[in-house]
Amino acid sequence: MQRTSRRWLEALPLEEMDAAEVSGKFGHRFQFRSYRRYRYPAYDVCAGPYRDEDGAALSFDIILANQVWEHLDRPYAATRNVLEMLRPGGYFWVAVPFYIPWHGDPVDCSRWTARGLKNLLIEAGFDEDKVRAGQWGNRAAALRNFETPWPPAYDRGRDDLTNEPDFPICSWALAQK
Repeated sequence: MQRTSRRWLEALPLEEMDAAEVSGKFGHRFQFRSYRRYRYPAYDVCAGPYRDEDGAALSFDIILANQVWEHLDRPYAATRNVLEMLRPGGYFWVAVPFYIPWHGDPVDCSRWTARGLKNLLIEAGFDEDKVRAGQWGNRAAALRNFETPWPPAYDRGRDDLTNEPDFPICSWALAQK
């Protein structure tokens, strides 16, 4: 996920983009024109678009959400709100787990494959031709998810990173408005 997402995002003119991130901190690794994190519960993307002091919806060139959508009670509404906040031609990058243990922070609600994530984005209003999605995982990584403590630390000598499409651990997508 990290390698593919980095490649997809670095192909964009990030230095010219105003970025928002929903709760996470994945965006810290990129050079945007501007970057701001909107953390829950002060900002609830399910409740509506983020707004300025005058109540106008904020707008961005790119919105990032890393390992957040699975925690949302209303991911469809949140995705519609993201679409509303994107400027024309703007991008939404979202990454979610598929096969990992329940982890309430504060709740844990949903899982998506790459296809399911793409379908969510399309149903929320993104053009199908402007959405690409991927997924990664394998049997060994799936088994490691049963270990305690969780999550298990990556072990370069033990952990095979070969992708087995039938055993997704995580999914991600990049959608353009």
